[in-house]
Amino acid sequence: MPTPTATSILILAGGRGQRMGGRDKGLVDWRGQPLVAQVQAAVRALTDDLIISCNRNAERYAQWADQVVADEEPGFPGPLAGLLAGLAVARHDWVLLLPCDAPRIDAALALQLLTAAQASQGPVMARQGGYWQPLFTALPRQLLPALRQAWKDGERSPRGALLPLGLTGVDFAEDDARLANFNDPMALDAAP
Repeated sequence: MPTPTATSILILAGGRGQRMGGRDKGLVDWRGQPLVAQVQAAVRALTDDLIISCNRNAERYAQWADQVVADEEPGFPGPLAGLLAGLAVARHDWVLLLPCDAPRIDAALALQLLTAAQASQGPVMARQGGYWQPLFTALPRQLLPALRQAWKDGERSPRGALLPLGLTGVDFAEDDARLANFNDPMALDAAP
């Protein structure tokens, strides 16, 4: 697989953590480390511009990032807001979006998404078992104005905002554990 051109990596860690009982999900430990630390370790070597989008605990997240950003609007408006904030500060022309709660991700998956995006010259998103996985996305930074317009028009979903911009799916097996999100304490406890 060819090495993609310089890329910024954006890890989203800005949610409320409702299913984690209000805990900041990226900072929840699994196997002795915060979830975000495990995602960061998997992709750190792929970039010199690792951005974490968080809406609380920025000082803690800073240890794993080159840049820390927060949503422009208060009230935890969702992942598209985090994507917009990250794209606004990204130093490279390509951005890989990842969730903070997928500690099994590896560099091979990240490279597969980046390579597909750069080959298509447009946004790509993981699909698993026919379902879109919107927090596993690679896209050109130049889409920021169009995504801001989608936000102004009321769109709040990354998939919804990217579909009109030529979004392509990258298919992964339904049982590919690298895409597994740990959304709640039961998922953490049940994970081998």
